[in-house]
Amino acid sequence: MATKKNDLTPNMIETFKEFKETKNIDRTTLVSVLEESFRNVIAKLFGSDENFDVIVNPDKGDFEIYRNRVVVPNGEVKDENKEIALKEAQKIAEDYEVGEDVSERVDFAKFGRRAILNLRQTLASKILELEHDSLYNKYKDRVGQIISGEVYQTWKREVLLVDDENNELILPKSEQIPNDQYRKGESVRAVILRVDNENNNPKIILSRTSPQFLERLLEAEVPEINDGLISVKRIARMPGERAKVAVESYDERIDPVGACVGVRGSRVHGIVRELGNENIDVINFTTNTKLFIQRALSPAKVSSISIDEENLKAEVYLKPEEVSLAIGRGGLNIKLASMLTGYTIDVFREVGEEGEEEDIYLDEFADEVDQWVIDAIKAIGLDTAKAVLKAPRELLIEKADLEEETVDNLLKILADEFES
Repeated sequence: MATKKNDLTPNMIETFKEFKETKNIDRTTLVSVLEESFRNVIAKLFGSDENFDVIVNPDKGDFEIYRNRVVVPNGEVKDENKEIALKEAQKIAEDYEVGEDVSERVDFAKFGRRAILNLRQTLASKILELEHDSLYNKYKDRVGQIISGEVYQTWKREVLLVDDENNELILPKSEQIPNDQYRKGESVRAVILRVDNENNNPKIILSRTSPQFLERLLEAEVPEINDGLISVKRIARMPGERAKVAVESYDERIDPVGACVGVRGSRVHGIVRELGNENIDVINFTTNTKLFIQRALSPAKVSSISIDEENLKAEVYLKPEEVSLAIGRGGLNIKLASMLTGYTIDVFREVGEEGEEEDIYLDEFADEVDQWVIDAIKAIGLDTAKAVLKAPRELLIEKADLEEETVDNLLKILADEFES
């Protein structure tokens, strides 16, 4: 039986070809989806698809549909979908007899424009669902791995990249290193942060600020880490500015810090460039909390440490010239040390024996200092005049959230009291 095509059928065949050529779907699955889509439309038209054969050839981009009916005596057809009168069967082939099966090619175009549109919509929906499943399955087990993507488009809140199969990858603003600049077509490396799959619509979220990105870069540059001889225990980052990495060696012959840094910084230089000149401090990990905090505050040299393990707090005493090193520019060093160790760290200047004279509670200065200033200082754990005078000026400004002028005025009032 000749097949007559209307103007929609060729477009539909082109659609099949397009899916075959551009979508990452295997042949078996594609055939199954195409067949299921045809059967859904047939079932809607005839109430059942069980007596139809659907043959799909995605390689050629064509299809055939055959309807199977039983020959019954003339005038006794009860179900035109499953039965055919003898005289109608003999128009197809003269030797047909009652009780035989007739397989007849069906012209899908005759089902009508609505049926064809329904088929194309059903097919597109199923193919899209398969694409989403394929993308999700491809990336769901790759969280934490580094991937390279090509910048496709940049927006204010995110950058859109594509992988080598043209899948979309999203690098949000919050996961970008502050000074990074992205140009269309350039290659960008990032770690796969997570794979969201809300309503079966997978989104691959990347990050360049995650500590895991730095860890993966170290693994790639330091063979001893990749081989399991050195372990990266903890990482603290202020992306684009500075990072601290604690490492441990499982071979006493290997210096973990030296292995990570390399000769004259050779191993860490490439990572620093990748991270926008982010300075990287590598230290030896230890389970000794005091020693770990001391190393984390490097390059400052700590005189003594008092630990409150229950509240995860540490009071660190240093010589006056070491205080600024411990705090770092903008408080960066002490912030990273706290992030790395998990302890809230307060630094104090070391004082000599002259500290025997009596201390004074801050509340006694209420006639000279505004109460809100006293409350702000007490809120960070400093209750007495000497405690305030021992604390670094930078710490008072940052932790108590006070203006420099206010802090300087307070320190002068307290110091004058002891001088007098």
